[in-house]
Amino acid sequence: MSQPYSADARQYATATERNRQPILTVLQQVLPSMGTVLEISSGTGEHITYFAPRMSHLQWIPSEPQAEARQSIQAWGEALPSANLWMPPLALDVSVLPWPVERPVATDALEQRLRSEPITAIVNINMIHICAWKMCAHLMAGAGRILPREGVLYLYGPFRRAGEPMAASNEAFDQMLRDRDPNWGIRDLAKVTALANQHGLRLEQVIEMPANNLSVVFRRQG
Repeated sequence: MSQPYSADARQYATATERNRQPILTVLQQVLPSMGTVLEISSGTGEHITYFAPRMSHLQWIPSEPQAEARQSIQAWGEALPSANLWMPPLALDVSVLPWPVERPVATDALEQRLRSEPITAIVNINMIHICAWKMCAHLMAGAGRILPREGVLYLYGPFRRAGEPMAASNEAFDQMLRDRDPNWGIRDLAKVTALANQHGLRLEQVIEMPANNLSVVFRRQG
């Protein structure tokens, strides 16, 4: 049994309070009407603990590869409990196969949950620009394996778009990322889409969001 974490373990991302409601508004429009939502790279846990009680018709599973962040997610889950929010968060690294939601590695309790409420959507917020490009490839491959036909993959963050100059703030952010790690940086939406297509995911919607971000919605084909 997992040990409880102190609420002192909660971490805070400054942008979350600004973007969580606009993201929720989009999710309420694009996510399936039933099933389980797997959040990949849940970060501090602030997003999923905000979304889950406001979309109580869905089950929610947080995941995060970093142990310290998982402590924050757990602490947020204890501070803002929701009956449809799975705890503890999964230790999920998209590059490590199989993912813990895949059989036969899922725990008995998780497998039982997923049998009754299978994963119908994956949500990924602000990840692919702060990791190597190969991690985006692993994300798309996992979504292709796990999502059912018509399942949704939702991405949020800044993107480059062909023929459109990026906002000055995004250019500065991109340079900061590349200075920190040459493998990081704002991704080209066309390249992300081409990668998604390789794994049976079709681009369905691109929605303009505040602060020069995008909501990008892919749907799993048959």
